[in-house]
Amino acid sequence: MRMQTPDEALASAAAGGDRDAFAALLSRHYDRIFGLCFRLTGVRAEAEDLAQDICCALPAKLGSYRQAARFTTWLYRVTVNAAHDRRRRIATHRKAADGWGDWEVARRAEIDAAAAAGDWLAATMARLTPELRDTVALTLGEELSQKEAAEVLGVSEGTVAWRMSEVKKRLREMARAEGML
Repeated sequence: MRMQTPDEALASAAAGGDRDAFAALLSRHYDRIFGLCFRLTGVRAEAEDLAQDICCALPAKLGSYRQAARFTTWLYRVTVNAAHDRRRRIATHRKAADGWGDWEVARRAEIDAAAAAGDWLAATMARLTPELRDTVALTLGEELSQKEAAEVLGVSEGTVAWRMSEVKKRLREMARAEGML
């Protein structure tokens, strides 16, 4: 019976929540929607995505169908508008992405440089004496004050200060020797 029912009657019923009427409309017009989407996009995958988006939005849009025109005319307009909206969104995303591209390249370069510096520092720290490494680990790694580090290490605060000075001196020497300064 649904096969002889006019599109306009099915659209009214589907707008009222009749799932069978909606299924009949989709069955009848999906190929038309997809075909137009393909002609508008020129890419099968994009056409499939666009047709799916239209079909998902169609139940809500059916409430705006007023039967002033044939259902197929209205459906074509919905499809063309959806394609235009999609093109605008893609253009906006591309424009936004263009500006972020340079930023992202710089950000990744900065991350790589920081990682390389961290790797160098870890390898260099391994070449320090255990006493100097312990002092650095507590003051810089654990962010303890020199007084707190001295308590943990069982040395004077002055010894911690001297060790930190010695660490800086040795790191500078190693960096110079490796051509980093």
